[in-house]
Amino acid sequence: MKTLGIREMRASYGALETALKEEGEVILTHHGKPFARVLPIEAPIPPKKMPSLAKHRAKIPFQTIPSEVLIRADRDARG
Repeated sequence: MKTLGIREMRASYGALETALKEEGEVILTHHGKPFARVLPIEAPIPPKKMPSLAKHRAKIPFQTIPSEVLIRADRDARG
């Protein structure tokens, strides 16, 4: 584990990047006191392909009554 001063990190971003590649973890210090731990981000997991929902949609019956009529009836029933 490597420590890196905040001034050194600000002056040279490459120093932080190099230290992360070599060490895997870097402790940032300010006036010699540690205040942050920097870890590399792992490669993101590629998203899985969503299966087709066409079969499920085909099973759903077609709505013959418009939704605005159903909503109005529901609101009227509530009072």
